[in-house]
Order: sequence, then structure tokens, then C-alpha cells
Amino acid sequence: MYIIFQKNFKQYLVKVGSYLKVDRLKNKINSLVEFNQILSIYDKKIIKIGDPFVPHAKVIVKVISHLQGKKIKIIKFRRRKHSKKKQGHRQKFTLIKIEKISF
Repeated sequence: MYIIFQKNFKQYLVKVGSYLKVDRLKNKINSLVEFNQILSIYDKKIIKIGDPFVPHAKVIVKVISHLQGKKIKIIKFRRRKHSKKKQGHRQKFTLIKIEKISF
């Protein structure tokens, strides 16, 4: 069984038991979180497409850990002007595991 769900305007294709990195969630580690914005469900015999979401469908995920991405360096340099700006960024992620899909 595969589903497509939406979280923070991003869409993810997942199945039960898969791991996924999403943008940082406020929940604690080992807590269960429920997502209701299911766009479509695909099973061997059943295909449901939402308008825009499938009613009464939900995904229950478990928060595994909170991570940070790789450091990205941003450099803005203007030649011959003696001007340079250097900045860094690390995106924060949450690793989740898909526990249950119900519809």
C-alpha cells in the first residue's frame, strides 16, 4: 500500500515501515503524530484520489530523531569593490517512521 500525503506544502510518497526526513516537527522523540492531508491511496485493488484530500484517511508516524542537514555556505562577492558577505545555513529535519495507514 502506497500513499501520497502533504506536510508543509511538500508531498511525500510513502509506504508502511519506511523512513522519511521532513522539516522539523515540534513533537518529542518516540511520540506518535497523525497527518490527515492524504492526497491519494494506492493498494493492489483500490485507488483513491482526493479532491483535494481523501476523507477519513490518516497516517500515523513515529518521531525517531531530530537532525540537522549539511552546512551550506553562501558567499556574495563583488569584484573590485572590496565587498564580500559570507553566510551559512543548516536545515533542521525530523526523521520519522510510517507506522500505520488507515482509511
